[in-house]
Amino acid sequence: MKTGRLEYSSGSWSNWDNWKVEDEKVQLMFIFADRYLLEAPAWIDPIRARFTKAQIVSVSTAGEISGTTVMEKSAVAVLVQFEKTPIHVTHGNLNDHSSSMELGKHLGALLPTTDLTHVFVLSDGSRVNGDELIAGMQHSLPAGLPISGGLAGDYGRFEKTLVGLDADIRDGNVVLIGLYGNNIRVSSSYRGGWNPFGPERIISKSNGNVLYEIDGQNALDMYKKYLGKFAEELPASSLLFPLSIQMPDHDEFIVRTILTIDEANQTMTFAGNLPQGSKVRLMKANSDELIHASYEAGEQANLNSRANHHATDLAILISCVGRKVVLGDRVEEEVEAASEHMGPATNIAGFFSYGEIAPDYDNQTSYLHNQTMTITTFAEISD
Repeated sequence: MKTGRLEYSSGSWSNWDNWKVEDEKVQLMFIFADRYLLEAPAWIDPIRARFTKAQIVSVSTAGEISGTTVMEKSAVAVLVQFEKTPIHVTHGNLNDHSSSMELGKHLGALLPTTDLTHVFVLSDGSRVNGDELIAGMQHSLPAGLPISGGLAGDYGRFEKTLVGLDADIRDGNVVLIGLYGNNIRVSSSYRGGWNPFGPERIISKSNGNVLYEIDGQNALDMYKKYLGKFAEELPASSLLFPLSIQMPDHDEFIVRTILTIDEANQTMTFAGNLPQGSKVRLMKANSDELIHASYEAGEQANLNSRANHHATDLAILISCVGRKVVLGDRVEEEVEAASEHMGPATNIAGFFSYGEIAPDYDNQTSYLHNQTMTITTFAEISD
């Protein structure tokens, strides 16, 4: 497996000679970019013309990661040349399906399952319900197949997000990349670092990812009371105070972030589902805790790689925009911490998202996460 990485900023590409790939053998290219760039993507043409065999998977971001550098309003291209690993890339749009669940079922069914080892997914982050998307995929894919990836971001604008396969770059898009065979090794890890506060409460009324009531009270009113002065800055300020949720069928707590506020209907829409009867608490964090959690995610990714007897060729880091907001000027410390256990030959890239996807700690069941640092590592081994 050979990889490379290019950067686009201020109207030009850089690092043209900083790669090990062979132009005509690059099968896959990731582009992590600001939404405004993807809305007028002519700037991609120079690398599209050079790497003619590559399928280009694009995703809008809330910030781009290149090595241990965090970039903004720019783009990072990751070039991937597999030596022994077949891949299958497919995509679809929410507009063509009745729900995120049905979109997930459809896309999962498009992937051949023989020798399928891992699925990496990049999804619209503003319209697609991540929980339902994953559940739909799991309905069509073999049980226990690991799925990782993330939801597109929009630099905290909360307007719309874009995902693309080649020239089809739109909101509502979801792209699946299936990796096949015994030569590919993919591992995932994630950590949060957020701490719960306040009493544990019960969701008493919800519909999918729309929350109405907690403990029989209007959830939006209750949330605003806890936020105090930050309530005036909703929905952006919700990134500082996500919800911790324990679903009825899940032992671990996962984190959910608010996407939109509906003042007229007094509801909150989240990136994933909040089933009635689930336990919830508010959460908060400080910079040191978030950075340490990212260090632990990197440490776990390295342990997973060693357990699979391989050195990591490529590490894709997907961190939530909420972490970026909290960390502020210290945001690169998070990336540095997550990268500390990576070898010098590991190509590191990624983006800040509106949601992260990773298997649970048993690497069996995949979930949508919010406010985590999620790392997916890739390597090829000899026969």
